Amino acid sequence: MHRTTLTISLFVLVLTVAPAGFRGQQNGAAVQPSSTPNQSTSSGESASGPSTLQRRNPRYRVSPDDTLSISFPLSPELDQTTVLVQPDGYINLQGADSIYVKGMTVPEIVDALKKAYSDTLRNPIISVDLMDVQKPFFLVSGQVGKPGEYDLRHDTTVTEAIAIAGGFSTTAKTQVFLFHRVSNDWVEVKKLNLKDILHGKNANEDAQLSSGDMIFVPEKFISNFRKYVPYSINASAGTYLNPIS
Repeated sequence: MHRTTLTISLFVLVLTVAPAGFRGQQNGAAVQPSSTPNQSTSSGESASGPSTLQRRNPRYRVSPDDTLSISFPLSPELDQTTVLVQPDGYINLQGADSIYVKGMTVPEIVDALKKAYSDTLRNPIISVDLMDVQKPFFLVSGQVGKPGEYDLRHDTTVTEAIAIAGGFSTTAKTQVFLFHRVSNDWVEVKKLNLKDILHGKNANEDAQLSSGDMIFVPEKFISNFRKYVPYSINASAGTYLNPIS
């Protein structure tokens, strides 16, 4: 199944410089990106703030190769029990034109289907179920024994993930960066000091992983980084970072 990750150039820029337009921070302190999509919130704040980027319990967003089931309780002749999301993000419909669903949640797909069938059905009732989806995964790169992609089969912390990836290499530092996608366009970067965690200090800072998270273990300590960085989909899952000099 197709996977996407951040590009090498993005990681290098993130961890080595903090350009104008971003206020520097460390150890996961909040910072506001200089520009993000302009969306209003219920409190009237701009969506550029971290409070809007960070959403609790986000809905699953459909990816290519996912399989959906679409049912019409009042028009069962249009039911489709196995609808594959194509590599280009479209799904083929019965009695309507194909629609683009990549990156949508189930409620968003239902809305898109209602629009697609608006010429043939009046106020249609449509149900969409996820039948087969991308398996949860995480990636570990940098100075670990076995960099790569691993299945996220249960609740896993950063230290546990590093152990799964073969542990720290002899050139590794206990400074670790966790990359977590918080919106379609932005990724959050959090710096963790695993030396304290491994010695029983600040154990509550051993972050839980979410699907798609990436852990980067540098060879040298890095002091400057950005809390939020633009998300890129130009690299494959087999792309891993070289040590930053």
